[in-house]
Amino acid sequence: MYLPGVGPKKAETLRREIDTVSWEDLLYYFPYKYIDRSKIFKIKEIDGNMPYIQLKGKILKYETLGEGSARRLTATFYDDTGSIELVWFRMLKQIPQLYQIGTEYILFGKPTVFGHRLNVAHPELETESKFYEGEPGVQGQYNTTERMKNAFLHSRAIQKIITKILELLKEPLQETLNQYVIDQTHVIPLDEAIRNIHFPKSPDLLRKAQYRLKLEELFYVQLNILRVTKYREKRLGGFLFSKVGDYFNSFYHNNLPFELTNAQKRVVREIRLDTNSGRQMNRLLQGDVGSGKTLVALLSVLLALDNGFQGAIMAPTEILATQHYETISCLLQGLGVEIALLTGSTKKKDRAVLLPKIKDESVKIVIGTHALLEDSVEFGNLGLIVIDEQHRFGVAQRAKLWKKNTVPPHILVMTATPIPRTLAMTLYGDLDVSVIDELPPGRKPVKTIHLYSERRHNLYESVRKQIQAGRQVYIVYPLIEESEKSDMKNLTEGFETIQKIFPEYRVCMVHGKMKPAEKEAEMQGFVSGETQIMVATTVIEVGVNVPNATVMLIENAERFGLSQLHQLRGRVGRGAEQSICVLITRYELSENTRKRLAIMTETNDGFLIAEEDLKLRGPGDLDGTQQSGVAFNLKIANLSHDGQILSQARDLARDILENDPSLEKPENAVLKQQLAKLNTQHQMGWFMIS
Repeated sequence: MYLPGVGPKKAETLRREIDTVSWEDLLYYFPYKYIDRSKIFKIKEIDGNMPYIQLKGKILKYETLGEGSARRLTATFYDDTGSIELVWFRMLKQIPQLYQIGTEYILFGKPTVFGHRLNVAHPELETESKFYEGEPGVQGQYNTTERMKNAFLHSRAIQKIITKILELLKEPLQETLNQYVIDQTHVIPLDEAIRNIHFPKSPDLLRKAQYRLKLEELFYVQLNILRVTKYREKRLGGFLFSKVGDYFNSFYHNNLPFELTNAQKRVVREIRLDTNSGRQMNRLLQGDVGSGKTLVALLSVLLALDNGFQGAIMAPTEILATQHYETISCLLQGLGVEIALLTGSTKKKDRAVLLPKIKDESVKIVIGTHALLEDSVEFGNLGLIVIDEQHRFGVAQRAKLWKKNTVPPHILVMTATPIPRTLAMTLYGDLDVSVIDELPPGRKPVKTIHLYSERRHNLYESVRKQIQAGRQVYIVYPLIEESEKSDMKNLTEGFETIQKIFPEYRVCMVHGKMKPAEKEAEMQGFVSGETQIMVATTVIEVGVNVPNATVMLIENAERFGLSQLHQLRGRVGRGAEQSICVLITRYELSENTRKRLAIMTETNDGFLIAEEDLKLRGPGDLDGTQQSGVAFNLKIANLSHDGQILSQARDLARDILENDPSLEKPENAVLKQQLAKLNTQHQMGWFMIS
């Protein structure tokens, strides 16, 4: 707050909006793109397809248009070749005081076409003398929020504050990498990298600065993860599942409903090797919807039983836990294995019977929800835990399950959300990864089509034919928190419309705001077949298995991410009948959105979709990343583009830890110090090693 140009109010805005409290935080607030500000266009040269441009001219007049929330301020900006309209939707009173009619300004902004007329919304305007205070070449552009802009902390203002910080620095910034990493990678010094990332002296130096800072960021993420893995392997032994016995063999030869795919066999072998190694297994099992992960999980649990241990399976919802319980009970018929279901709805009197049986090992397999984490749930000898839909549970919850035995049980975490390799290395870098990349025989790929909302009428006739043939239908609406009220209205209006269109059928509505018991009852009605159409939000994305449902309509599909659309599509196509998924959107779509929808109609490959989603949206938006409990926040590296740098960073971290697992050697003191600092800054507590 004592920096020139900041002060208490702006300092508070920076803290609240971008979590920036020190000059060092601001130096690590990197530009998200670079603009060549040496070129000034004439108005007649520009069109609505151009990126950011600069113009030199004057404001001719201001005009206020519209009423209420639709009010806006416009200005006519002209040069000697023509005019363009400027538009502001906020600060309508202040703008004419800031920018005077008749004064010459250099304008910076993005041109768009609205109503056949070129305009620039919320442009940056500066007099020529102020503009040339900085260097007019390649300049960084900083992300700013609405509140920052209202506090006059736009991109140019951030740039000026950073200029001041760099002027005030008397000494070069202290190096944060050790000599080994510097020698292996030939990176430029930190001080040079920071100065050139904000104010590039040349395109070559900008590239070198980006490489240096990306490598360092990914290196410390990998050093953290691999250090935890080393620590766990050294300190934590694992139960030895040394034999394959009667439970596994009887099930495999007598109860297996169909031949395992080669991918399933490969994963079972990997789990078998892990559990027979003498170290604790921590394995992530990725498999697309319907690939047969549950069967692999069951075979793993039977291995535990054969070696005198109990097994537990934890699911994120009661309906999914109940489905696992019913499926596994059916599969294990005749094997004499006692299985228990434990959820938040388990009655007190049933718990009183169940908990002692879990403790004395009468119950061999326990399937449940978060209820398994409760202190009152004590196992006699828990050897293996399976966590389904891993991204729905935080790391702290995973760690709590470790304490259910004196020696931590083996852990198998499963997800039907395919994770790109680079993201898996970062999110789940402490886990070994297995992939089931084949569907069981007999499954027909879901057909996906993209339809504009104007053509809904014909669609409903096709849906009616499906229901007449005895099938069931999902209709999904978005419920996004930012626009919850309007979304809720759309959902309820959609529900009422569907009831009117299909009066002869039973329609139910399910969303996350309902009471659990109410939601459960509606879902069970659909599972049992009493209800023909379910109108819902994404609460059905995970954990509803209705083989009879063959139609999935997704309203406002443009508002969903690719991975989420893929998950929703996975609710159909679970039986032998051909299923269809219809993505319904308005006609006006951005190019990016059209690309996403085209990918969905072209492929059913979840891993390909996840890779594309990562490229189009970036890792921060990917479904599940926020819930995963991973507290890393990449400032410059991009997991969709920097996979090669990530692999290099991982190799460097591995080499260093091979020779110095605790980072005790003098040459690694800087790494240990930086690691501790990063952990403190980002509260990366799950990485911390006591």
